[in-house]
Amino acid sequence: MEDFLVELAGVPCRIRCRYSYNRDHLRDYVTDRAPLFVVEPSEEDLRKMQADFDRMNEAQGVACRSYSDSFLENNAIHALLAEELVKHDVVLMHGSALCMDGEAYIFTAASGTGKSTHSRLWREKFGERVWMINDDKPLLKIEKNLVTVWGSPWDGKHRLSRNASAPLKALVWLTRDETNHIEPMSRADAFPVILRQIYHSDDPAVMTHIMELEKTLLEEAELYRLGCNMSPEAAVTAFEGMNHRTERR
Repeated sequence: MEDFLVELAGVPCRIRCRYSYNRDHLRDYVTDRAPLFVVEPSEEDLRKMQADFDRMNEAQGVACRSYSDSFLENNAIHALLAEELVKHDVVLMHGSALCMDGEAYIFTAASGTGKSTHSRLWREKFGERVWMINDDKPLLKIEKNLVTVWGSPWDGKHRLSRNASAPLKALVWLTRDETNHIEPMSRADAFPVILRQIYHSDDPAVMTHIMELEKTLLEEAELYRLGCNMSPEAAVTAFEGMNHRTERR
């Protein structure tokens, strides 16, 4: 049995699990702070993960397969943490989060749209001014007057993340287009698309709090809709549109 402490988005907790793979996966988040809760995946949690993958594969027309228990445990830890963190005003989001000039930008979209590619364009265009917070599942600590974006160990196939944080500058809904353009997005338009990208709970009480957190998020964040191609100028269009200034090309 592996038993260790981690801290995610400023919230310390204890992890008890069976596989050393998962301790290694969380190694950058180890802490010595007293835990506020315990995550210990059960055999039932692992079987639930397998059933969830089966349903997802069937929906996508992909053949079902059996996953290793260490992999299922990793996903169970992820789900149990996401559920508990909501109680501490932290919500997990599907998106690519980067920091530029000390401020965080989150690009979110349907899978396969090009979130990671767009973040790469920022790194290529702006160099050392940019670093990745998390390329797949950043954590958002949502408070009145302040939303902070944190890294998490679940960071996508390119493993781009950092155990660090930055205040949120803008939340961007990304779509593909032949030309690059960016416009402000209303809260009413942003609410349903952002809701699809944040963690959902089967517990009605937890889900109610998630909805409250999203409402605060949309009140505090700058919201944009970005249509872009994959040229380097897409990064310039996005940054200038959100900062109302011209960068040296």
